[in-house]
Amino acid sequence: MGVLISTIPVLLFLSFLFLLDSFKLVRRNWLLLALVWGFVSAGLAYVVNTGIVRVSGMLFDDYSRYLAPAIEELLKAAFIFLLLAKKKAGFLIDAAVYGFAVGAGFALVENSLYVYQNSDAGWLIWIIRGLGTAFMHGGCTALVAMMLIGAKLRGRHQPVAVVVAFVTVYLIHGLFNQFYVHPLLQTVGIVLTLPVFFVLLFNQSEKRVQNWLEMEFSSEVELLQAINSGRLLDTKAGDYLSLLRSSFQPEVIVDMYCYLRLYLELSVKAKRNLMLRENGFPPLQEADIADKLLEVKALRKRLGVVGERSLAPLIRMNYSTLWKLNQL
Repeated sequence: MGVLISTIPVLLFLSFLFLLDSFKLVRRNWLLLALVWGFVSAGLAYVVNTGIVRVSGMLFDDYSRYLAPAIEELLKAAFIFLLLAKKKAGFLIDAAVYGFAVGAGFALVENSLYVYQNSDAGWLIWIIRGLGTAFMHGGCTALVAMMLIGAKLRGRHQPVAVVVAFVTVYLIHGLFNQFYVHPLLQTVGIVLTLPVFFVLLFNQSEKRVQNWLEMEFSSEVELLQAINSGRLLDTKAGDYLSLLRSSFQPEVIVDMYCYLRLYLELSVKAKRNLMLRENGFPPLQEADIADKLLEVKALRKRLGVVGERSLAPLIRMNYSTLWKLNQL
């Protein structure tokens, strides 16, 4: 019974977060991987923590207050670094869910070990661990994910964001382990505030996603229609490309036109699929998408850094753009 009480609540809350994602940004396979990494990182943390305590001779209580939070948060955050490197999270919504899933997986293993080692513990302990400790782990990793994706989207210096995120969750985790407040009160506070925080965050983030879709979608469709109908030179984008003719070889200009057209086509289709997911429809799968993505990659390589920067007023190939194309 102790295992159920200390594990079920965090899984229910993870399911709740998954259902809040109306744009269906969270992919089930990556959500499962996040949970699995939570399991693995908990096992690694147990081995590392036990080894350090044994070698250093530190008291376990002191270690759990000051060093364990650093080890555990670093191990959990490793998955977030992978997630961002693979462009698998694009907004605060999906980043938060993936992060919470890692923390939930970590807490499931940690609480199961605690039950195994303390089988005679009372109901109050299971409630505190199931609602307090588990939610703390999930919330901390979700916060890391949100802070890092936020820095990516704003174009901030990533190493600074990593340090700030890590210090923040280390302090939260460390203060939680200090028990300055009665554990039951801590648990009640987490249970009352965390759901409200996530609901408000998701509502605000979904408004931003909606605005982003509406603003970019209409402008990209208009520009793509102008290209396909041979009216590109009548647009401001066409005027800008005409100015570039004096700076680049003709074959490079042709590559720029192809790159712009192909990017717009793929971008419109990626946004179309997001809109379909939001309205409960399956995204459309097209057989030639993979070939077109490879063509974009090849064109980008041929243009080089100078060519790509010259197109920056028309196409900003930043993290959000790469994530968007990755949705196809």
